[in-house]
Amino acid sequence: MLDAIAALPLASLLRGSGTAYLLVNATHILGLALLIGAILPLDLRLAGAFSRTPLPVIAPLLRGTALVGLTLAVLTGFALFTTNPVEYAGNPAFRIKLALLAAALVNAALVTRGQAWAQVLSGASPPPALRLMAMLSALLWLGVLLAGRWIGFL
Repeated sequence: MLDAIAALPLASLLRGSGTAYLLVNATHILGLALLIGAILPLDLRLAGAFSRTPLPVIAPLLRGTALVGLTLAVLTGFALFTTNPVEYAGNPAFRIKLALLAAALVNAALVTRGQAWAQVLSGASPPPALRLMAMLSALLWLGVLLAGRWIGFL
């Protein structure tokens, strides 16, 4: 399967064009910036920081921005993966990144699908469990970021 991924036309394009690779890589970084730049303030607010900032106002905006960033990061991340999937699949940091990403996505789904999220959007204070999940979210997303940077060093 990894050989089939490496044979995709997209992989050939990225391996053969420094400009295409540069643009995809830059878009990946933009996606990460949007994701982390939105999710950390949201997580911090849910955890209790910036209490004067109303969650019903900022939560939908930050969640939407994080989703755009996540979409860009995942799409471009897959594109970058196609350039050398065998090497990436064997890289421990890459596997850690994927595990942390999966955990962060599960946590995000639990947060935004829970009753506490709906209550927060209606103006209620985040309950302790949601505050804890927000702190976990911040740690998981920072872990994804760090593991992603670690890939190039292994």
